[in-house]
Amino acid sequence: MWHKDETDEKNSKSCVTFMKESEKLIIKEVQQDTYYNEIDCLKQSKPLQKNSSLIALSPVLDSDGLLRVGGRLKNSDIESCEKMPVIIPGKSYIATLIVKHCHNAVQHMGRHFTEGAIRSRGIWLTGGKRLINSILHNCIKCRKLRGSAEQQKMADLPSDRLTPSPPFTYVGVDTFGPWSILTRRTRGGSANTKRWAIMFSCLVTRAIHIEVVEEMTSSSFINALRRFTALRGPVKEFRSDQGTNFIGAINELDITSFNVEDQPIKDYLQNNGTIWKFNPPHASNMSGAWERMIGLARKILNSMLCDIKGKQLTHEILCTLMAEVCCIVNNRPITVVSSDPESPHVLSPNVLLTHKTDNDTEYIPDLSLKDTYKAQWKQVQVLANQFWKRWKTEYLHNLQLRKKWEVESRNLCKDDIVLMIDDTLHRNQWLTGTIVEVYPSSDGLVRKALVRVIKNGEPTTYIRPISKLVYLFSD
Repeated sequence: MWHKDETDEKNSKSCVTFMKESEKLIIKEVQQDTYYNEIDCLKQSKPLQKNSSLIALSPVLDSDGLLRVGGRLKNSDIESCEKMPVIIPGKSYIATLIVKHCHNAVQHMGRHFTEGAIRSRGIWLTGGKRLINSILHNCIKCRKLRGSAEQQKMADLPSDRLTPSPPFTYVGVDTFGPWSILTRRTRGGSANTKRWAIMFSCLVTRAIHIEVVEEMTSSSFINALRRFTALRGPVKEFRSDQGTNFIGAINELDITSFNVEDQPIKDYLQNNGTIWKFNPPHASNMSGAWERMIGLARKILNSMLCDIKGKQLTHEILCTLMAEVCCIVNNRPITVVSSDPESPHVLSPNVLLTHKTDNDTEYIPDLSLKDTYKAQWKQVQVLANQFWKRWKTEYLHNLQLRKKWEVESRNLCKDDIVLMIDDTLHRNQWLTGTIVEVYPSSDGLVRKALVRVIKNGEPTTYIRPISKLVYLFSD
C-alpha cells in the first residue's frame, strides 16, 4: 500500500496558506496606496466623498481589511468571490500582471474572454476595459494571430497618369488566361492546346489593347510587343507586376515561363528606348489601373464564351473575341453620362483612338477633294481637342478623391520585427522577419520594404509592400 506522507501534506497546506496570505498582503498595500481616503472613510463608518471614483461600487471592507465591491448582488446565489469581488486599481502594476495572466489563460481570445476570466477570479479592475484593450493591443502573440496588414495613405498619382499624351505612351501590362483551344481534328480525336492573353492598358486614356500568345516565352512576348507597337506606336514607359505576379495563372503553366529580365526582351526594350518599371512582388494594390481592366475583360469574355458553349474554341475565334472585348471596353464612358439630350457625346477612349462618335457628320459629296481633306483634318483635330478638354475638366477631377487609405499611418522603420504574409500558407506558418531597409516614396511615406527572414535555415531577403507585412514590435 501507498502511505501518504503527512509531512508533505502539511507543507503543501502551509504553502497554499502562505500564498493566499501573500496575495492579501499585496492587494492591501496596493489598495492603501490608491484608495486610502476611501478606506479611512469606511473604517470610520463615514460616507464616501461624492467625487470618489469608487462611489458607484458601494465598496465595503471585509474581515481581512480588503476593499470589495458592495454592489447590488448581495442576494444572488453566485460564488461569494464573484458576488463581492476585490477591488484592484487598474493603474497598478499588479493589475497589469493579472490581465496578462488571464489573457494567457484564455489563449489570447480577446477582451471579453479576458475580462470574464478576471471576474471569475473574484477581481474587479477599475478602468479594466481600458487596461485590457491596451495590453491586448500590444500583445505580440495577438498580433501574430489576428494582426492586420500595414496600411499607408494612398499615394499621389504619378505624372504619367495626369499629363495628356498620345494613347499608349504610358502602358500597364499584365497577362491573363489560359484558355484551352482546339488546334486540329484527327481520326483519333481532337488536339487541344492553351492560349494566353497580354493586356496593354493605357494609363492616360484608359484604353486597352489585347494580344493573344501561343506560349509564355520570351519569343512570344517579343512578337506580341512588336504587334502592339506596330499598331499603337512606340511606348515610352511600361509598368507591370514583378516576378510570378506578372505571369497569369502561374500555377497552371507546365512550360518555361518568361519575365522581362530575359536578355532578348531587355535588348528589344533598350533598342526601342522603352523604360520598364516594376511594382514590388505581391503588390496587386499598386497595379489597380490595369488589374481593373483585366477584371472587366474577363467578365465580358465569360459572357461571350457562354454564347459559344456548344462550339469548340479555336485560335481564330479567341482572337476575334479579344478584339470585340477591346472594342466594348474602349467604348465605355470614363466620365458620368449626362441625361441631357443636348450634352456632348459620351467621353470614351475610342473617341480618341478612332476619332469617331455616334453623331459623326456625314460625308458631303459637293465638297471638292481639297475641301474634303481639309474638313476631315479639322474634324479629327476638333475631336482630339474636345477629348483632351473634357478629359481635363470631367475625368481628371474624378481622380482627386482618395476612396480609401485616407490617413497617414506610422512608417515602418529599419529593425522593425514583422510577420510576412504568404497567402499560400496558414497564418501560423508565416515567416517572422526583420526590416533591413525601407523605401520611402516622394511624399516621405514608406510603402515597401526589404525584409530579412530565415528560410530553410538560410537568411533570405524579400522586397514586399507594406500591405503584405504585419507589424509586431520594434527591436
